[in-house]
Amino acid sequence: MRLLVRSGYLWCGDGSGTELDGGSVLAENGVITRIGTQDRDWPGADEVLDASDCVVVPGLVNTHHHLYQTLTRAFSPALGCDLFGWLKVLYPVWAQLDEESAYLSAWVGLAELMLSGCTTTTDHLYVHPRGRTGLIDAEISAAVELGIRFHPTRGSMSLGTDDGGLPPMTVVQDEDEILADCERLVDRYHDPSEGSMLRIALAPCSPFSVTPQLMRRSAELAERLEVRLHTHLAETSNETAYCAETFGVRPHELAAQLGWLSDRTWLAHAVWTDAAEIERLARTGTAVAHCPTSNMMIGAGQCPVGDMRRAGVSVGLGCDGSAAHDASDLWGEVRQALLLAHLRDGPSGLTARDTLGMATAGGAGCLGRTDIGSLEIGKCADLACYPLTGLSTAGAVLDPVEAIVRCAVRGASHTVVNGRVVVRDGRLVNQDLDDRERRHRALARSWAGQLTPRGYPL
Repeated sequence: MRLLVRSGYLWCGDGSGTELDGGSVLAENGVITRIGTQDRDWPGADEVLDASDCVVVPGLVNTHHHLYQTLTRAFSPALGCDLFGWLKVLYPVWAQLDEESAYLSAWVGLAELMLSGCTTTTDHLYVHPRGRTGLIDAEISAAVELGIRFHPTRGSMSLGTDDGGLPPMTVVQDEDEILADCERLVDRYHDPSEGSMLRIALAPCSPFSVTPQLMRRSAELAERLEVRLHTHLAETSNETAYCAETFGVRPHELAAQLGWLSDRTWLAHAVWTDAAEIERLARTGTAVAHCPTSNMMIGAGQCPVGDMRRAGVSVGLGCDGSAAHDASDLWGEVRQALLLAHLRDGPSGLTARDTLGMATAGGAGCLGRTDIGSLEIGKCADLACYPLTGLSTAGAVLDPVEAIVRCAVRGASHTVVNGRVVVRDGRLVNQDLDDRERRHRALARSWAGQLTPRGYPL
């Protein structure tokens, strides 16, 4: 199968800073084989995608998400709360999660990500109600159906309220059960090969919802199985205070003691990270998933992204939970990251190309991948095309990359995953969106219907 993406402005996102006006990309069997200005000696293609009047960029890589939360977006009883209060409202609602809701929530969130130009995404599913199995399997089914490159992480919570943790006992699991399911998922689904469409990582949820023992055992298991590690860390001041009171150290020191700071790990948020901790992240090769909209929505704070990047920390972008961000829109995070960096470090803090690089090569770095994240010969044919036409970019004529990032372009015209067009002209290809959306809305109403008028679960 040969695909030609023709005549766009190429931002390749490679180490050389390659950009090409009127460039084309040729892909064969899911791999980029040619980049340049098309001429007569280019071979014919089975399919041609017109990218004229578009900026063509590497497919975006989403490094942190909670797809199941698409069922509780803009959830009014939790609005206005800090992270701990927000979680306490929502944990009992999420306890309704089962295979059907895991599948539908993932399908809707993944579809929305693809429409935003995302070609690779992680997910962190850490709510596993007692007696419910197959939740991550259901998410994988949705990803395979849609054709997105998927890195689900086997999340977990083992420290409930009875033992000093934050989540209710209905959504925590036995640690041996957690680790056994981690091993099952890796054995069944994990594909470490070049160009893989599916990889598994291990992801205990957070210092206030799992035991130190589970963190340490998960790190040991990940090393044995040769998979990556993911967790929330240093997201809020509440968490920093909890770690100081419970463990006598800051979150980063706790992670170091438990064997979590390494080039196998990427951390979600890391908002409350000081200069010495940034240096340690860089020295150990630990990466960070920056989630600007979620951090602002919850009031978590401003991640020191500029300082991290200058220190050599690999930083990617993430949407985070669909009930904290309220949208599975990774393209929007590119602009938000730019604005938040300017708020923190001034208007020269980051450029549009910097934040676009975080969403592409930076995300690939978080996931330990060298086969995605840039448009280069031999890499996976994952790309997104953003329009330079329409009212939103009218007047932006000097720099097409700055234009698509700064001028609030709403989503991708086309998205290609593994050489296959999955979004064309802003619409999903060959997918029954209406049916999934209808079923998803009905399920969300059912979940909300389990609340009392004051917003508490019945």
